[in-house]
Amino acid sequence: MPVTILITRPEPEAGRFAARLHAMCGPEVDVLCAPVMRIELCGELPPLAGGEVLIFTSRHGVAGFCHQTTTRDFTCYAVGEATAQAARAQGLTPITCGGDAAALLDRIAKDGTTGPFLHLRGAHVAADLTGALQAAGHDATDAVVYDQQAQDMGEAARRVLAGEGPVILPLMSPRSARLVFSQTDHIHAPLFVAAISRNTAQAVPDGTAQDLSIAERPDAEAMAHAVHDLVKKAKRLEGRKRAQ
Repeated sequence: MPVTILITRPEPEAGRFAARLHAMCGPEVDVLCAPVMRIELCGELPPLAGGEVLIFTSRHGVAGFCHQTTTRDFTCYAVGEATAQAARAQGLTPITCGGDAAALLDRIAKDGTTGPFLHLRGAHVAADLTGALQAAGHDATDAVVYDQQAQDMGEAARRVLAGEGPVILPLMSPRSARLVFSQTDHIHAPLFVAAISRNTAQAVPDGTAQDLSIAERPDAEAMAHAVHDLVKKAKRLEGRKRAQ
């Protein structure tokens, strides 16, 4: 049975990630995009005085902010390189951090930046950056500029999970993990999960995955390599089955 990579990220990230994995894993691996969320820009920015230090933890935060204002003359921090690239494309000049909330907070502390901080975020977040900054004595607020609306991943994805062939499942957040497993009650396929973080891995129900690995870094490049490694493991499993 062919190995299938099941991508549940929102579009357009799902398509970009699928193209990267096609290039890495080759044409003999099937890639199915079945998003469990869609992104909708929403909310309103607070009045901007011009001295705010912006914090972006996703491309969507950049998009949501730039959709509402043409002002670009801000100091800003981007959690990782993909978010920083999105900010540069919009005319912002971001300071790139190490890929997760802890690294971002550490960079702010090392730089001695005092704010006031404004975190442009989604309706659902994995880490309370604003609370952490406030706890450190900073003036910090946040603004919801997009929502991650849940959506059904579709019958094609459920058929793959109920099938015989190995499935590689990259999971980019604890919420996406919860949504995936809430939408299927029968996983028969040998399941290999690549989680972007330990928190995401903990959202995978016990006993569901035959193999669960955590990416070396919380970014798309490290996730792609984790998926590639799992594809090789799944192929070895299939090879042993055919040899019996």
